Amino acid sequence: MKPSLQLKLGQQLTMTPQLQQAIRLLQLPALELQAHIRELLETNVMLEPDEAEASGTFEVAVTAAEQPKPPERATESTVEVLEEGWGDHSVGPAETPWSGDEDERHQEYVDESGKSLQDHLMWQLELAGLAPRELAVARAIVDAISDDGYLTESLAEIAHTLRPELECSTEEVHGVLERVQTLDPPGIGARSVAECIELQLRQLDPATPGFGTALQIARAHLELVAQRELTLLRRELRATEEELDAALALVRSCHPRPGATVCAGSAQYVVPDVFVRRTEHGWGVEINPATLPRVRLNQGYASLIGRNASHASMRAQLQEARWLLKSLEIRHETLMKVARSIVERQTAFLEQGEEHMRPMILKDIAEAVAMHESTVSRVTSGKYMHTPRGVFELRYFFSSQVEGADGSGTSSTAIRAKIRKLVKEEDADAPLSDGRIAELLSVEGIPVARRTVAKYREAMGIAASNERRRAGLKQM
Repeated sequence: MKPSLQLKLGQQLTMTPQLQQAIRLLQLPALELQAHIRELLETNVMLEPDEAEASGTFEVAVTAAEQPKPPERATESTVEVLEEGWGDHSVGPAETPWSGDEDERHQEYVDESGKSLQDHLMWQLELAGLAPRELAVARAIVDAISDDGYLTESLAEIAHTLRPELECSTEEVHGVLERVQTLDPPGIGARSVAECIELQLRQLDPATPGFGTALQIARAHLELVAQRELTLLRRELRATEEELDAALALVRSCHPRPGATVCAGSAQYVVPDVFVRRTEHGWGVEINPATLPRVRLNQGYASLIGRNASHASMRAQLQEARWLLKSLEIRHETLMKVARSIVERQTAFLEQGEEHMRPMILKDIAEAVAMHESTVSRVTSGKYMHTPRGVFELRYFFSSQVEGADGSGTSSTAIRAKIRKLVKEEDADAPLSDGRIAELLSVEGIPVARRTVAKYREAMGIAASNERRRAGLKQM
C-alpha cells in the first residue's frame, strides 16, 4: 500500500482554561468559594481584597416581555431582582468585605468544650483507682471504642496492640472490659446492639415490671421487635400482653448509640446563597451578600506591567485575575437567573405551602434561562435559598409529577404533604389505610396507587395504620 497525504476538516469542542474555571466556580458552594478566593488572594499578586463601600442594593423591575406567565392573571406575583451593583473590577458586598484578619473579626459560636467520648471515659477511669497495669489495658480498650460507644476491635486484637510493652491474655482484657462497661454512659463498650441494651437494662432495679422479659428480648429477640412481630414475640416468650408491653417499654427506653450522648458533634450551619422575600410588587430575589467575597484587580501592580519579556509571569497572573473576575460575574448572573426562574414557578408554594408545589425538572429551568441542563444542575447543587417558609436546597424545588385525570400534573412533594395532612387529621380510633388515602387523593384528582402511598409514607417515617391504631389505644 503506497503512502499518501490526505486533508480532512473537522470540528471539536475544546475546554479552554477560562471555561474550566467558570464551570468549577459555578458548582462550588458558598464556603468552598470563599476558601478558593482566599487561596487565590495569597498566590496572585494581581488580586487584592476590596474594602470600599458599595452603593447598596437596587431593584430591577421585571418587564412584561420577561414574564413567562400571562399578565392577565391578577393573582400572579411579580418577581423582582434585588441585587448588588457589580463594578468592572470587583465582586461581592461591601457589608462583609474579605480581609486577611477575617477569622479574627468573625467568631463562630460553637461548643468550645472539646470533650470527646474518650476523654469522658478516661476521666472516670483515672478516678476509679485502677492499678497501673489495668489502667494501661483500659486505655487500649477506650481507644478501640467508636464515637457511638461500641467496641470495634476484638479482645485478642486489643491484647496484641499492648505488646511488647505489656503481655496480657484475652481473659485479663475481658476483665478490664467489664470494668469499662460500668462507666457512664450506660451501655458503653458493648460489642453488639444486644449487649448494649442488656448493659443498660442491668442498671435498673430487678424488681422493675417487665425486667426479666426485657432481658430475654435483648438477648435473643431484637429482630422480632424490629420487624414488629409482636404476636410471634409474645408466643416465643410465653408472656402476657401486659408483661410484653412493659418489657418493650424498657427496651425502647434504651439508647442504641450511647456514645452519641457524650460527643454529639457540633451543629452544621447552612449559609443561604439566595434570599427570597415579599415586596410590595410580589416576590424579591437577592443574592446573599455574605457569600460573595469582595475582590478586585490590584491596579498598582497592573499599571507597572510593560511589554518587557521579564514581565511575562506578571501578565499571566493579570490575565488569570481578569478571568476570575469574569467567572465570578458569570456565576452571580447564572445563580440569579436560576433562582428567579424557580421563584416564578413556585410562587404558589411560597404563598400557600408544600401542597401547592408545582412539578418541575431541570429541563424546565434550563429552557427558561436558555442554558444546558448540566449548567442548571451545577448551579442548584449545594446552593440554598432562604424563604419565609424556611431554608431549602435549590434541588428541593425539583420533583417528579403524577399525571392527574384532567391531564395536569401534581408534584411528588405536594403528594407527600397531602398524605402528611391526611394522617394528621385522621381519627385516632380509625386511622386511614394506604388504600383509603389513595382513594381520597383520587377524589382530589391525583390518581396514585396504594403502593405509591405506602412508599411515600415510609419515606416520611409515618407508621402503618395498624401501628398508629395500636399507639392510639396505648395513649387512651
